[in-house]
Amino acid sequence: MVDRPNYKDTRVLVTGGTGSFGKTVARYLLDRDVEEVRVLSRDEAKQHDMRVLLGDDRLNFYVGDVRDRRSVERAVRGIDLVFHAAALKQVPSCEFFPIEAVLTNVIGSHNVIDAAERAGVSSVVCLSTDKAVMPVNAMGMTKALMEKVAQAAARAGESGTTVSTVRYGNVLYSRGSVVPLFVQTIFDGQPLTITNPDMTRFLMPLDQAVDLVDFAFFNAQPGDTFVRKADAATIQDLADGVNGLFGSPVSTKVIGVRHGEKLYETLATAEELRSAEDMGDYWRLRMDSRDLNYADYFERGEEDLAGDDYHSHNTGLLDVQGVQRLLLTIPEIQDDLTRWGKL
Repeated sequence: MVDRPNYKDTRVLVTGGTGSFGKTVARYLLDRDVEEVRVLSRDEAKQHDMRVLLGDDRLNFYVGDVRDRRSVERAVRGIDLVFHAAALKQVPSCEFFPIEAVLTNVIGSHNVIDAAERAGVSSVVCLSTDKAVMPVNAMGMTKALMEKVAQAAARAGESGTTVSTVRYGNVLYSRGSVVPLFVQTIFDGQPLTITNPDMTRFLMPLDQAVDLVDFAFFNAQPGDTFVRKADAATIQDLADGVNGLFGSPVSTKVIGVRHGEKLYETLATAEELRSAEDMGDYWRLRMDSRDLNYADYFERGEEDLAGDDYHSHNTGLLDVQGVQRLLLTIPEIQDDLTRWGKL
């Protein structure tokens, strides 16, 4: 049975809370009678903008960096739940500055988990990505290591803190994602640039991404990774869908694959799915809880290695009309269409 979320009288820390995802989570929590939402981020200008936008006395801001253990320890005091969203997320940037990705995505995540355990936090949910599965780029590799850091903490079991992870694909209209880039390009009257028309990506609205975090907070066991089942689309159909909604005359231009990109992304491997729990809209991927007693593995192990990975080439593929129906559920797209004169 799935527990119903109840945030009444809880205090929640959101790291990286001034990003599009973190901001949406903060707004969601404030609507649910939470006692306090605390935001830890580096950018005081974005904190000011968010303070003015939301205008809620229960929202408190801490300037700091997850790389700095002391600023994390200060922010986590008295907190019940932690949503860890702070990260370097741009694939090309991480390719050129991989050590920076390690410092934020790996060391920073360790700092958050360690500080939360020391402070007696009830639950920590770490935000991961499909790029962490069989990674080929520095961003994905550091996110995969973040997942291992979370699982190592859970496996150690040295505190009462539940540490879990959520994986998601492309969150539509999040900052730095392709849909707002397409929209701005249409407004500028320029061709839509796409990397490879056959490239596929999982698509998830922000509200579903928040639901995934919500689900993890109230259903996770230590070391769990949660994946929301999602549809995907080709980049060509995504571009055509955006273009068609706006009735734009601009063309599309293929520019080739960028640094560190794959033809398709994977949300769960066949190995993970063999022991996963199907929870309807979600998969619960269970941590391998075996210890370092390798002698056991010479006598018993797993023989069934059959199965398929769950990736953006074999999930449900949306056509152009399906993409448009999904896009029309996004408030920012509706606002853009109003500015364009289509709504």
